[in-house]
Amino acid sequence: MSDHAATLEPWRIQHAHDYHARPGDRAWRLLILLGLAALLLLGARLRLFEGVLALLHARGWAPLVVQPALAWTAMGLLMLMLRTLLWFRYRTPPVATPADAPALTVVIPAYNEGAMVARSIHSVAQAHYPRDRLQIVVVDDGSRDDTWTHIERAAADYPELVRTLRFPHNRGKRAALEAGFRIAHGEVLVTIDSDSVIEPQTLLALAGPFCDPHVGAVAGKVGVYNRTQGLIPRMLKVRYALSFDFLRAVQSTYGTVYCCPGALAAYRAAVVARVLPAWMEQRFLGRRCTFGEDRALTNAILEQGYDCIYQRAAIVHTLVPTRYRQLCRMFLRWDRSYVREELRFARRIVWKRPPTARLIALLDLTVTNLRYPVGWAVLALLFVLAPAHPDLLLRFSAALLLVSGLNMLYYLRGERSWDFVWGIVYGYFSAFALFWVFPYALLTARTQGWLTR
Repeated sequence: MSDHAATLEPWRIQHAHDYHARPGDRAWRLLILLGLAALLLLGARLRLFEGVLALLHARGWAPLVVQPALAWTAMGLLMLMLRTLLWFRYRTPPVATPADAPALTVVIPAYNEGAMVARSIHSVAQAHYPRDRLQIVVVDDGSRDDTWTHIERAAADYPELVRTLRFPHNRGKRAALEAGFRIAHGEVLVTIDSDSVIEPQTLLALAGPFCDPHVGAVAGKVGVYNRTQGLIPRMLKVRYALSFDFLRAVQSTYGTVYCCPGALAAYRAAVVARVLPAWMEQRFLGRRCTFGEDRALTNAILEQGYDCIYQRAAIVHTLVPTRYRQLCRMFLRWDRSYVREELRFARRIVWKRPPTARLIALLDLTVTNLRYPVGWAVLALLFVLAPAHPDLLLRFSAALLLVSGLNMLYYLRGERSWDFVWGIVYGYFSAFALFWVFPYALLTARTQGWLTR
């Protein structure tokens, strides 16, 4: 690559990932706003809520469920409108050039990963980043399979870049990351899961936002590596796209991305050094924390007063579950850490954010977390009344279709693909097959010994 091409390349990357710079984006914005209006109009015209409203005047406990459900629905629609407007404001952060890229260390923790860890190492070593400012640290967390063999073979191809560590026994992902952080030379620390591969421009994209001294952490965009391997990966491809290109993009506009994911995140090394001891010793309800290290580290950096933002141009592809049981285990692990870190954020961190960010975050916390008790109560009411009023189940399914269809407009703005159909399927799958995961996670939030690395 010529020096001229190398200089132009980051500009091309940045604008290729800016939705607002694409032809037709204004039309998509208008379509999404019309979709929000249509959701209300269709709901009224098709009388989807007629049976629900009738329950307001019924005897028994039904009104006790319906009243807060309708209030939460109104709050949710207002929050969705606010998120939509913030999403329209999001712009891809600046991308570093090879000339100004800072020293950067990539830490890859691995446990029983097999051959996939070699693919991860190769993707990092072959990324577009100045080799004299790149360090790769791979930590084998006491694997019992052939992971170490694959690490050694891949590291031998890049002796000037890769440093390896091996634990004699499994100590957990948090300990593996700490070991990597402590020998890192970079001003920026990047974490990548060993079942993930990055795109060539990702490291430059992650490094770019750190030119702003207020930025302490950057979340990358996570895609699905095995997206064609069954129904679950296809659904998760759409879910991940909405989770990152919508929710994290919205959070980034007020500098408060709640979780920089372990699959791809970057941190300012000086800030990590400051919070590392407390992060390693973190406890919850008297027990040492062993999972959810990514959101815990994000919270620690937000607590220091730094912004955490989202970089759309930094892309990683990660393996996702292909079976229902594996999926439930993953969500259960996520939800347990969500309970712990959400309480920590609400109790201590949100009050330290700037006024505008604090107000938006408090509204987000309220609306997001009320969906759980309201949703469970509505499902309970639905199943109790369904035998006598089978039309309620039909109305609920139709309403779910409308909401899922609206979500797919958000997806289609970024990815013009027929995969949006799997996002609609996921709406029903989540409502009927995954509704139990969060309540169980809430009841077992203190558990630390299951589903860890």
